Amino acid sequence: MSGFIAALLNSLDIGLLLFIIAVGLNIVFGVLNIINFAHGALYMLGAYLAFTLINLVGMPFWAALLLAPLGVAALAVVIDRVLLQFIYSRDISDSLLLTFAVLLIINESVRLLWGSGIHVVKPPEMLAGSVELLGSSVATYSLFVIVTGLILLAGLWYLFNRTRVGRIMRAAALDRDMAEALCINTRLVVTGVFAFGAWLAAMGGVMAAPMRALDPGMGDKIIIESFIVVVIGGLGSFPGALIGALILGLIHGFGGRYLPEVNLLLPFVGMALVLLFMPNGITGKGKTS
Repeated sequence: MSGFIAALLNSLDIGLLLFIIAVGLNIVFGVLNIINFAHGALYMLGAYLAFTLINLVGMPFWAALLLAPLGVAALAVVIDRVLLQFIYSRDISDSLLLTFAVLLIINESVRLLWGSGIHVVKPPEMLAGSVELLGSSVATYSLFVIVTGLILLAGLWYLFNRTRVGRIMRAAALDRDMAEALCINTRLVVTGVFAFGAWLAAMGGVMAAPMRALDPGMGDKIIIESFIVVVIGGLGSFPGALIGALILGLIHGFGGRYLPEVNLLLPFVGMALVLLFMPNGITGKGKTS
């Protein structure tokens, strides 16, 4: 029973962290209709900025958790204004190529600035160690990730369903021309959404930094998992991002404990089955609620 509880908590830990990252990818697609290949690189950049602020500048983890995602969001505004604004009206393949180029630029910049070695970020002192929960030993930092993930989940749901900003984003996603006719500054909305997606990716990167070693390939790994999440849940769907992330978390959590030999294969098997029987994902395609 303790092994089951440990696997379940590990699944929640992984699933909610993946949700934070993948929901940003889904929001950007749902509103801007682009698939952002650079999303994983922005996640990596958030982790590396946190490493710099904590290990080199000497800031506490909590300050890095606040500042690193804001720095990545500011970079996303520059990327949108300098590059992406010219391809929003073009075919989606143009956005794929351009964001892939941004991915390569960020990856090589990280190698130049931080090197190709592995870096480590320690969790804050108050979150170090483990606690006993239902007869199982659980890392305190994992519980922090679960609680933070649930808070962000509730906050995002409230943003999209109960606030004016959320209604504006939904309106821009459904019909940008009509939104402009209603005096909504869709250009500002587009930039804000792209920056918000980058903020979520970087937030995931900072939270993942004490759990995973930092290396220049970490963004490539997470973008693959994020695409698996959105394929399983449904591209452009907020509930789909949650469902897909939790399913992938369960695959990793229980697969890693009970089927370690094929654990790396299981996510791709799950994605293949969804594509075979539900090509638009579990929740369908193109939803923003």
